[in-house]
Amino acid sequence: MPSERLTFAGHDGSELAARLDLPNGPHLATALFAHCFTCSKDIPAARRIAARLASMGIAVLRFDFTGLGHSQGEFSNTSFTSNVQDLLAAARYLQNRDMAPSLAIGHSLGGAAILKSAHKIKSLKGIVTINAPFDPAHVSHNFADAVPDIHEHGSAEVSLGGRPFRITRAFLDDIDTASLTPAIKSLRAALLVLHAPLDDTVGIDNAAHIFQAAKHPKSFVTLDDADHLITRDKDAEYVAQVIATWAGRYLDLSPPAPPPGAPEGITRISEADPDGFLQDIQSGPRHHLLADEPIAFGGTDRGLSPYGLMAAGLGACTSMTIRMFARRKDWPLEHVSVDVSHGKLHAQDAETTDANRIDRFERVIDLRGDLSDEQIARLMQIADKCPVHRTLERGASVVTRQRSD
Repeated sequence: MPSERLTFAGHDGSELAARLDLPNGPHLATALFAHCFTCSKDIPAARRIAARLASMGIAVLRFDFTGLGHSQGEFSNTSFTSNVQDLLAAARYLQNRDMAPSLAIGHSLGGAAILKSAHKIKSLKGIVTINAPFDPAHVSHNFADAVPDIHEHGSAEVSLGGRPFRITRAFLDDIDTASLTPAIKSLRAALLVLHAPLDDTVGIDNAAHIFQAAKHPKSFVTLDDADHLITRDKDAEYVAQVIATWAGRYLDLSPPAPPPGAPEGITRISEADPDGFLQDIQSGPRHHLLADEPIAFGGTDRGLSPYGLMAAGLGACTSMTIRMFARRKDWPLEHVSVDVSHGKLHAQDAETTDANRIDRFERVIDLRGDLSDEQIARLMQIADKCPVHRTLERGASVVTRQRSD
């Protein structure tokens, strides 16, 4: 997945550091991502969401708010209002690149900022919040012990996530007066609320208030036992998958015409986890699969293995071919199922060059219905006419070249 490092001017002119994660193929839409309070654009959840969306043709701009991460400026001079202004600056940057965002995603306080700014980003068709507070003042509980000192002395240094930050009275005053209710009620885009019931940083009641204040279309998905920062890989993957599936309903993801010689278009495989083997498989904007290796071979077992995908292709093609023939003959075939097993393991094969080893796929076909013996025999013959079966028997030519752009 190509990732472009860039900067743009924030609310006060400070250069904000950003990443633009681009599809490794046609660009169909653009998303804007806002990170959580005192976090950065590079937290695991942001990276996984960006990778998943990019795999389906959606570019994602994620940036560090003023004074955070690699961005310039002083955090002590920022506020919730300045975060909103930074988001609007990011949207203008994308607009100037002819990449106006149609999707906005906000995590925690970034979600609140997305809700507050959405009515000013006219291109938005979908809005997603992740563990977001309904009341921005909710973040003050992270440094509740320091609030009296902040009010008395004008500012105080607090520790958040093991790092020092200076919080000012102006920041407290700003979040105290920031109401999201009017902004949520005036949303002109579909809303997806994601929240973890066990979130001990921003309680689940916040999600209920956001959802109730919004008009339809709106959706709510629970994140079960995920933590506030979505730190576990499996939770980040789930969030990314839900957002990608939901977004496909509201964004125009019409792919370009397939290239000559590839009537079904291009199947694109993108590495999702450089530390393991998880792969995003995308065929057009609507069809997504995960490939992985079993845990025993260093994977995380979140998807079919490469040979498992081959077996799935063979089984699906077999079932379709049988159904097509029975339908044409008007035979009483009620149901088809195909069990496919393969005699080798991909992780082992990757380490051998033994050309004498032969792949063995075994199919067990179950045909249900009031069929005669002759009809069953004929359908079993037809199974061998499956195009994938024929391809595997004949072999295939694989031509490989390096991408030049």
